[in-house]
Amino acid sequence: MSSFVIEGGTRLSGEITPQGAKNEALQILCAVLLTSEPITINKVPDIRDVNKLIELLADMGVEVTHLGGESYKFCAKDVNIDYLETQEFRTKASSLRGSIMILGPLLARFGKGKISKPGGDKIGRRRLDTHFLGFQKLGARFLYEAETGMYHIDASDLKGTYMLLDEASVTGTANILMAAVLAKGKTTIYNAACEPYLQQLSKMLNRMGAKITGVGSNLLHIEGVEGLAGTEHTMLPDMIEIGSFIGMAAMTQSEITIKDCQIKELGLIPETFRRLGVQMEFRGDDIYIPAQEHYEIETFIDGSIMTIADSIWPGLTPDLLSIVLVMATQAKGTVLVHQKMFESRLFFVDKLIDMGAQIILCDPHRATVIGLDRVQKLKGIRMTSPDIRAGQALLIAALSAEGTSVIDNVEQIDRGYQNIDGRLNALGAKIERIE
Repeated sequence: MSSFVIEGGTRLSGEITPQGAKNEALQILCAVLLTSEPITINKVPDIRDVNKLIELLADMGVEVTHLGGESYKFCAKDVNIDYLETQEFRTKASSLRGSIMILGPLLARFGKGKISKPGGDKIGRRRLDTHFLGFQKLGARFLYEAETGMYHIDASDLKGTYMLLDEASVTGTANILMAAVLAKGKTTIYNAACEPYLQQLSKMLNRMGAKITGVGSNLLHIEGVEGLAGTEHTMLPDMIEIGSFIGMAAMTQSEITIKDCQIKELGLIPETFRRLGVQMEFRGDDIYIPAQEHYEIETFIDGSIMTIADSIWPGLTPDLLSIVLVMATQAKGTVLVHQKMFESRLFFVDKLIDMGAQIILCDPHRATVIGLDRVQKLKGIRMTSPDIRAGQALLIAALSAEGTSVIDNVEQIDRGYQNIDGRLNALGAKIERIE
């Protein structure tokens, strides 16, 4: 297990380019299973979860060619469906949350599939009902094998239908969408997720020959087609990384330019950080953040305490609430952070309290942060990263703290952020990775 040793209190400066979007990559990579023709994907992030999915696809018989840099070519001409019966597949798939999205393409193209209960972050319950109910409405039949934890699915006769999703699940919508593009007839998905990453998947599938309309809305129409062709696709920059860098710049009083942010795809993210007092300037698709001695949280118009809450798109992504929370500890003012979607994602605040932050954990979903306005700085401690997003928030806290911090279990951070220590050290951070 690796750890980061961070010497805090150093101001950073320079330019940093966000990686390709992790959450988009997991969808796009699974979509290569929909065709026997080659697909080239650019700006693939070099992170643990994505690399594990690429490895799983290769084990299934997908020909994977690294073209250099962040570009790969995939050819799923000779997929070995029998591999799904192996213990190796069961082990690898269960360790990776994104593996659930191979199901839609497998059911669409091969008429059957198997999957074990996927793993991932320990951030609360993340049910699969939306995925499975959608497949069932398309005509798939399920068998759950309790002794092995495997789901067996027969999808030999998928037919288009109307469905109203019980939740606007991003991965659920992506999975159902990929199953529907090759189903017979027309499928309508209402209450569909409409995140930019879902839009990216839809646009890629349309370039491959799918017939999807309503892209960008919560009402998707899919006309099933006989087959799909190859294509080339480029990922969006990771909006979570962009938000993390904005929060990091404010916390560490740093002057940073975040390059190629595709600002029009960021939704409420820039405005949310502005409401927390962060100054920023858009320069084309770059975001320039000046060094700030202080930043002040706005109040609502009536003077009441600001509440920052997550919501389905186009609301604020839940993946950034940990960043909002940690940077609020050094702001002037008070904010209530309301994490609606996952009941365990705020449990890292005890580590921030140990560092000197003033936070009241109201319940598993809400925390009130009383900003210290840098009058009392955080102090370095030893801590463990519980999940990807909390780990990045703790890293930002450590960079701003007085003294030395140690973060254990940084493999969790590596799952979502490529070479984060090297990239931040290039800006002047003092992070050492130890085994």
